[in-house]
Amino acid sequence: MCKNPQVDTDGPAVTGLIVGVAAVVGRQATAVSEDVYEVILREIPELRDDTPVLALLASSVDSNVDTCLQIMQHRIDLAAVQAPAAAVEYGRRLAQRGTPLTALLRAYRVGHACLSDWLIKELAQQAGDAEMMSAATLGMSRIVAGYIDQVSEQMVTAYAQERVNWLRNRSAARAGRIRDLLSGERIDVRATEVTLGYRLRQYHVGLVCWVGDAASTADEITRLERAISHVAGHAACHGDPVFLPRDESSAWAWLPLGTRDAFDSAEAGTAGLDADIHFAFGGAARGTTGFRITHQQAIAAQAVALASGSPAPRAITFSQVAPVAMMLTSRELLRAWVLSTLAGLATDDEHHARLRETLLVFLQSGGSYKTTAEQLMLHKNTVQYRVRKAEESLGRPVGDHRDDVELALRASHWLGSYVLRPAAAAAAGSAGG
Repeated sequence: MCKNPQVDTDGPAVTGLIVGVAAVVGRQATAVSEDVYEVILREIPELRDDTPVLALLASSVDSNVDTCLQIMQHRIDLAAVQAPAAAVEYGRRLAQRGTPLTALLRAYRVGHACLSDWLIKELAQQAGDAEMMSAATLGMSRIVAGYIDQVSEQMVTAYAQERVNWLRNRSAARAGRIRDLLSGERIDVRATEVTLGYRLRQYHVGLVCWVGDAASTADEITRLERAISHVAGHAACHGDPVFLPRDESSAWAWLPLGTRDAFDSAEAGTAGLDADIHFAFGGAARGTTGFRITHQQAIAAQAVALASGSPAPRAITFSQVAPVAMMLTSRELLRAWVLSTLAGLATDDEHHARLRETLLVFLQSGGSYKTTAEQLMLHKNTVQYRVRKAEESLGRPVGDHRDDVELALRASHWLGSYVLRPAAAAAAGSAGG
C-alpha cells in the first residue's frame, strides 16, 4: 500500500507559503489588531472596565500582532525576540491596578486564537492542496504558539516584579500620607486622596483591630484585613476602608461613611469572625480633622480595653468609655481617685463587683429601682438590698457626689483590677482597724 509523500513543514515550499500569508495579513495589520482588541474586550470584562489603560492595551495588541507577523515574514529566530515595550508596560499597569494575572494571560490566548483565524483564512486562499495547507498550518501554529508562550513568560515575570514593587512603594506612600494626616499638618487633600484611594471629604470612623493571645498559624495581617473588610461590608460603607498594618498582630483602619454622620458598632457585624480578633471604634467624624480625631478616639478606646489585663471585650467604642479613656493619662492619679471615691466599694472581689454593677445601672437609670431590676433581671427587693449594701461600703448616701460615684463606677467597670483594691489588702486593712 502506497503512502502519500509527507510535506516538509520546514521546506522551502511551505516556508515560502507562510511568508506569503504573513505578508498579506501584515498589510491588513490594522484591521487584525482592531479585531483582536475588540474580541479581548468582549471576552474579558476585567480589561474592558479598566478605562484609563485601554489605549495602552490597543498599543500592546498592535505591537504584538506586528511582531508576530514580522517573525513569520522575515523568519526571525524566536530566541532573539523580546516582548514589545507597549506589551510589557501594559502588564506593569495591570499589576499596579491589581488586575488578576489570569486576565492578562487569557488576553494572550484570545489574541492567539483571533490572529490564527486571520492566518488560516488567508492560507486557504493561497494553498494549492490540502497537504500544503496542513503543513503550513502546522508551521504557522508553531510560530504563533512559540511567540505567545515566550512573551507570556516575560509578561508573568514583569507583572510579578511590578506587583511586588508597587505594593511595597504604595504601602510606604500610604503610610507617609497617613502620618501627615495624623500629625495635623497642612496637606494636599487631592494628592492624599489619590495615594490612599480614599475620599477624605466625608464622614469616617477610625478603628483599631488587633489579635488577642490565642495562638494562630495564619497570617495575622491577612486575617485583620479580612475582618475589617467584613465589618465594612456589614456597616454599608461607601467604598473600601483604609487599612494600615501597625505590626504583625494589629492594624489601623478608617471606614468611609459618606454623608452618614452616625455609626452603630452593633450593626458592624463582628459576629462570625474569629473570637481572638478585637475592635476599638472611634466616633463618626468628618473631613481631614475628623480623620485624625476618630483615630485618636479609637486608640483611646483600645487603651481602655487593654488596661485591666483581663480578656479584652470583642468590640469597644469611644462613646462607651470616653470619660474613662481621658482619665487614663495617669494611672496612679486615676486609681487613687477611684479608691477614695468608692471607699470599701472598690474592693476587687465578686461580692463588691455585684454591688458596683447594680449601683451603676441604678444611677444610669435615674435612680429607678424598677428599671434597674428589669435591666439586670432581678427582683426589685434584691436591687434595693444591693443599693443599701453599696451605700454601706461607700460610707455615705449614694446621692452624695453622685456624678463622681457614677464616673468611678464606670472606670471600675471597664478597668477592673487596674483601679481596684485587691481583696486581700482590703481584708487586712479591716482586720487591722
